[in-house]
Amino acid sequence: MMRVKLSLTALKQYLNLSPILQKKTNKQFEYLFSDFRHPSLHTKKYKGNNDLWQARIDKDWRFYFFVIAPHYIIISIIKHPK
Repeated sequence: MMRVKLSLTALKQYLNLSPILQKKTNKQFEYLFSDFRHPSLHTKKYKGNNDLWQARIDKDWRFYFFVIAPHYIIISIIKHPK
């Protein structure tokens, strides 16, 4: 079973999110556990790095992660650069 681990940077970013964004992030992490390709996540490989993945929290926020079984290693939770 896959598990989520947050890097120190991602943990700090998570703790600085509003309670509403933390709740949305938790929901998206649950989707990641159950179905890596869940439509709500819009999971895709990040440009320029074949090992780094990007997923959506909402229209403005993203998280970036590596897949290293049995973990999804979340390295960053940031506002989407538009």
